[in-house]
Amino acid sequence: MKLAATKVPISTVWTAPDAPRDIDAPAIAAQPDVAGWAKSMDTETRLGLHGRTLTQLLFAEPVLVRTERDGWSEILAPWQPSSQDELGYPGWIPSSHLGELPQSATDPVAIDVPTASLLAEPGGRPLAELSFATVLSSVERADGYTRVATPDEGSGWIADDALRSVLEPSGPEDRLRLGELFLGLEYLWGGTSAHGLDCSGLVHTVSRVLGMRTPRDAHDQADTLPNIPSDEAQPGDLYFFGRPGKQIHHVGFVSPAGMLHASETGKRLENGPLTDDRRATLVTAARF
Repeated sequence: MKLAATKVPISTVWTAPDAPRDIDAPAIAAQPDVAGWAKSMDTETRLGLHGRTLTQLLFAEPVLVRTERDGWSEILAPWQPSSQDELGYPGWIPSSHLGELPQSATDPVAIDVPTASLLAEPGGRPLAELSFATVLSSVERADGYTRVATPDEGSGWIADDALRSVLEPSGPEDRLRLGELFLGLEYLWGGTSAHGLDCSGLVHTVSRVLGMRTPRDAHDQADTLPNIPSDEAQPGDLYFFGRPGKQIHHVGFVSPAGMLHASETGKRLENGPLTDDRRATLVTAARF
């Protein structure tokens, strides 16, 4: 295996090289347009992603490349812990989305707004539009901007007001504040970006911004985080849902209103009371 990094803003991870459909062409292009791809899909088309997409990688995210064939790379994503492989979440992405790892630095920063521009110089021309939860190595700061290392020995600048040090202490209120940035965002199966999130993707990306390496899938989150009785859960904790004899299938942040969560395909990220069905399938809670 070899180390690499995502050199595009968002790379969608697929179950196999032949999983993408014709409508998915923008997502697998050498310069993917994930925002346009997400906007192009109606509910039925989004339902068709089940069994095709797995997760998404963000700009400069490290990967381990297992094999390559016909323009595709079989990868493991170490920043996305998974019970499927101890080295990270497995799947396939276009090889054109990969480059060399950025240089390391001592102060990693995360984008904590929905999107932020990577600039050639402070206040200069945009190089790319990056998603929430993109984590980068900072190199220097000047005039309200931070220079960050990028793949293939590059660098760029991001406005300081779009960044947060992942080493900064955080609390439950930070998890809810960051999650609420995406109220109204349409659910996307396998989504971990500002253009679409699934339930565990919301938890995973918010955790990443706050410097916590939380598993990618809901059932792994439930198995890894310290469980507490659901009636003891406080805002910022997690609720987990499952049916008898079945794997955990849903997760959301406990909130004063009830639950902040990405519900399901065809619905939008919401913050409100638990429905009767949710209450009937609530099996446990967890605390960070």
